[in-house]
Amino acid sequence: MSDTIAAISTAIGEAGIGIVRMSGKASINIANKLFKGKKIEKLTNGENRKLIYGHIIDLENNEIIDEVLIAYMKAPYTYTREDMVEIYCHGGIISVKKILELVLKNGSRLAEPGEFTKRAFLNGRLDLAQSEAVIDMIRAKTDKSFQVSLDQLEGSLSDKVRKIREILLEMIAHIEASIDFPDDDVEDVAYEELEKKAKLVENEINKLLKTSDRGKILRDGLNTVILGKPNVGKSSLLNAILRENRAIVTNIPGTTRDIIEEYVNIDGIPLKIVDTAGIRTTEDLVEKIGVDKAREMVDKADLIIAVFDASDDITEEDYQIIDIIKKKRSIVLLNKSDLPSEYDENYLKKLLPDKEIIVTSIIKGLGIDRLEQVIKDMFYKGNIDVESDVIITNVRHKNQLLKAKKNIEEGLESIISNIPLDCIEVDIKSCWENLGEISGDTIGEDILDKIFSEFCIGK
Repeated sequence: MSDTIAAISTAIGEAGIGIVRMSGKASINIANKLFKGKKIEKLTNGENRKLIYGHIIDLENNEIIDEVLIAYMKAPYTYTREDMVEIYCHGGIISVKKILELVLKNGSRLAEPGEFTKRAFLNGRLDLAQSEAVIDMIRAKTDKSFQVSLDQLEGSLSDKVRKIREILLEMIAHIEASIDFPDDDVEDVAYEELEKKAKLVENEINKLLKTSDRGKILRDGLNTVILGKPNVGKSSLLNAILRENRAIVTNIPGTTRDIIEEYVNIDGIPLKIVDTAGIRTTEDLVEKIGVDKAREMVDKADLIIAVFDASDDITEEDYQIIDIIKKKRSIVLLNKSDLPSEYDENYLKKLLPDKEIIVTSIIKGLGIDRLEQVIKDMFYKGNIDVESDVIITNVRHKNQLLKAKKNIEEGLESIISNIPLDCIEVDIKSCWENLGEISGDTIGEDILDKIFSEFCIGK
């Protein structure tokens, strides 16, 4: 990491401000060459960590590139724990691009995706779980998902994992002591103590794993599929939840032929709402593809909102939908309640006894508030998942916890069976190592590269 990296850290496009940042040993010297202050000639004549006003100059022709504010920050008190420079110029494509080209031409190289945060990790400022929280904060879709990411950045998950690993380390030390000083009485105590601690570790891992479904929803959104036969009001429902006319609505069955996806925030719960083609048998090739896609989306759904037409008799398509949702987490809407009813609501309740049935008139806005309340109740009361002070939002973390869970279960089984201590130690060490991959204490370079490749270049 002896080289100096540079990148644009703001989104490309029109904006009030653009930021070019550098990190590395040469960053301050490069900025010193290119910056000319209004009151301070050289950047380093100004104070560390203070903004200085002036211009960025192209040294080849002495041309002013832009009017800027610039700050240099001396290691180790920076994001990367290296010397850093941040140049605040006018937003837009041209200014930031020209400044980036200048700093690259004068001794830096273009940063790889996530390389600033990777350096923060490698230099010990952040552990791996905290580093991954940075990208989650950037991608957060609601206040709650942002708060979960912020807690992780502050070390909530890392602290929990570290405490579990400390128990495992005590177990390893206990095992090694028993092996080094073989004494029957000591060994009996060792097995008893190991069983107690293994059960504690297993319990703590299970607590974290129980939060993973809710964590996935907070991070990626509750994958919600609107399902129904054609012309029951699915697209109208999407528009009503979004409070905008996102989908085309007509009285012609089969209008929606493709998948429409939108995000909406319901009291901190990010919903990824998917409007699908109406479920029916059709000879129209394009519509048939849309129906097939709808069935595929159902398999991936966290929640299904099934819409039925109260103004029409129950049909074969309705029965198909009822069969689909019987074993799925779902809410039922009996729509078009403003029209004369032809639907037997009690019969529907018999077919779907465990489902919440809401009578709606989407076109008049009736029942939408109730639908949103039911979704909130499902989420916060635990039907979708449980409350916890630490929430697992990352698939990689969940996978490592599952591996650690298997290790500790096998270790516990060996302890109860009085298997020799050196065999038990293998499982305990594997559990300790798998948990260490969450914080980055035990992880390979290839996994690191994959994780940070998902970041944007300027972060």
